[in-house]
Amino acid sequence: MPTHTRRAVLAFTGAATLAACGTKQRTDAAVAPSPGHYVSPHGPEVATTERKRFTNGDVYKTRLTATVGPVELGGGRTVDTWTYNGDLPGPLIRLKAGDTFAARFANHLPETTSAHWHGINNRNDMDGVPGLTQPPIESGDGFDFRFAVSRPGTYWFHPHTGVQLDRGLYGPLIVDDPREPLSYDREWIVMLDDWVDGVGGSTAETVMGELMGKPAHPSRLLHKGHTPSLRGVPGHVKYPLYLVNGRASDDPSVFRAQPGDRIRIRIINAGSDTAFRVALGGHKMTVTHTDGAPVRHARTDCLLIGMAERYDVLVTAGDGVFPLTAVAEGKGASGLAILRTSSGERPTAAARPAELSRTLMLPARLRADDSVRLPGAARPDRTLRFDLTGNMRRFDWAFNNQPYEPGRRHAIRAGERVRLTFRNHTHMWHPIHLHGHTFELTGGGPRKDTMIILPGQNISVDFKANNPGLWMLHCHNVYHSEAGMMTVLGYLR
Repeated sequence: MPTHTRRAVLAFTGAATLAACGTKQRTDAAVAPSPGHYVSPHGPEVATTERKRFTNGDVYKTRLTATVGPVELGGGRTVDTWTYNGDLPGPLIRLKAGDTFAARFANHLPETTSAHWHGINNRNDMDGVPGLTQPPIESGDGFDFRFAVSRPGTYWFHPHTGVQLDRGLYGPLIVDDPREPLSYDREWIVMLDDWVDGVGGSTAETVMGELMGKPAHPSRLLHKGHTPSLRGVPGHVKYPLYLVNGRASDDPSVFRAQPGDRIRIRIINAGSDTAFRVALGGHKMTVTHTDGAPVRHARTDCLLIGMAERYDVLVTAGDGVFPLTAVAEGKGASGLAILRTSSGERPTAAARPAELSRTLMLPARLRADDSVRLPGAARPDRTLRFDLTGNMRRFDWAFNNQPYEPGRRHAIRAGERVRLTFRNHTHMWHPIHLHGHTFELTGGGPRKDTMIILPGQNISVDFKANNPGLWMLHCHNVYHSEAGMMTVLGYLR
């Protein structure tokens, strides 16, 4: 197994190929600033921005250990995999907006790793991208993370090294609002995952090898026979298991409540190659947040949740036993968890609530809450355009037909309103994630950090450049990013 991956060899320096110039709205240009023209993750601009973040003096301390060991997936299945602290999902990290997060991270894996705090607008030198914001964490070594956390919401953590995410290395990160506006009786954190590691001799690396044309095990790839979806191909891999909170659908986890309880469900898609269509049988859901940011409340029957996206919903619990079903979009299988408020027979893995075929919530239907609307005029100061390109046969995923190169950076300046315009020229779904910022879908859409872009779709998003450093932009299908669909937005000094 290789120690270094495409992500682990990112350079701190390198010639940039794209920049912006001019006094009016800027776009990508052929002029390339030298590496010294970019803000360093360890530069004074990053430290100054960190000092300005709101903190209330509380320090949340924790320890995380990436380790190898057995986990039980339900139904008598035990596999050896990689996890945080031996748990699947990893341990819940929970702090308040305004706290300082301090984690001692230890790497007990047989290769280098990293830890990325997905969705957190933290300081650049703590973002956990090996070789770009900090060195890779060597086997047997550790790293001390410390940064201010100023924005409440539902987040999560995972490695940013190769395809390690498609093992068991993930966990929930919840930032509570000290002035929480929502009223509810209980909370249910739901983590969705597609699982292959240790089943039939497969690992994430063998799957990547097969996708790159180097099969080592019986095929798990979806070459044909996809079930109907919105359009295009949601993913490549037909996983043997789909998990909810680390449990297979024939032995699901159970959440207990009382009839009439108002429950906040925080749903996190930790899958590597799977979008999930999620419904709670017998219930309507009220969407309150997406990717940690509040939205104007909207009622729906089911959600479509792409890789790395999060949705918070409110439900009023009925009387009985109800399936929370997460259908693997386009793959003909599902994960399952149970809401139990009274006695009754447990739904089976084959449960398909009627809500799955009713009203489906998509981001275009949502509007950002006024409290998180992007300030300023709608006209951007700079526009960066990205064509999503690639071919399933060649497996050559990229932005603008240019697979990832360490020195290629797209230049932006602090204070700008930046517009990112995406055009998907492929037949695949691409959940695009921006580190260190949240963006707003143009036209008053929700604030998010990850957004599915369907085949043939054109989407534009705006963000405020207020967090200096070097930030990754990439597809959160882990196999696409590892094949080359990632790049860097770099702040000019």
